[in-house]
Amino acid sequence: MNGTPVVVALAGSMRDGSYTRVALKHALDAAAERGADTELLDVREYDLPVFDPDDEEPEAATELKRKIREADTVLWGSPVYHGSYSSAFRNVHDYCGFDEYEDTTVGLLASAGGGSFASTLDHMRVTARGVHAWVLPHQVGIRSARNKIEDGEITDEDIAERVRKLGQQAVEYAFIHPDVTAPDAGIDGTASEAVESGTAESAETDD
Repeated sequence: MNGTPVVVALAGSMRDGSYTRVALKHALDAAAERGADTELLDVREYDLPVFDPDDEEPEAATELKRKIREADTVLWGSPVYHGSYSSAFRNVHDYCGFDEYEDTTVGLLASAGGGSFASTLDHMRVTARGVHAWVLPHQVGIRSARNKIEDGEITDEDIAERVRKLGQQAVEYAFIHPDVTAPDAGIDGTASEAVESGTAESAETDD
């Protein structure tokens, strides 16, 4: 590792008793135990108007973007709203771009009032890849969150362990530099150049 990793968590819920926020705090605790500097970025503490590219960027957005840009890992958390993420989470992301996230490790967490969270995590993953983030394969989805989080504690041990693992991996993979053309991918330099230039021919086999 290259020094002390910085791990921040973006809590995309406006609700005071947010289960998402509680779970992210526990993930940050696990990251801190592994030696990371951590901070919770609570959307309620930033006065962000709906993003408008024609308006001057507010100071709150500039500060929030700086904290995200300087982090080695960013944990994203959102409640499940209508099968996707919250508008509060999305609004923060609309202010951000490649400068904040390119080659940054991102971890995902979603909490649902009911039993479905898969589409929310899928949408978050696609959104992260859209700004060239590297997304942890391990993710956390919490069904019926009101039955698994109480008084600031995660009462379901399986969920608690998954949240701990998310925080631990936030540190473990904080300085990863993925190579999309890895040596074992079966493409040598010449073939890779041909693919990029569009001159590669399809090969036929006897299989």
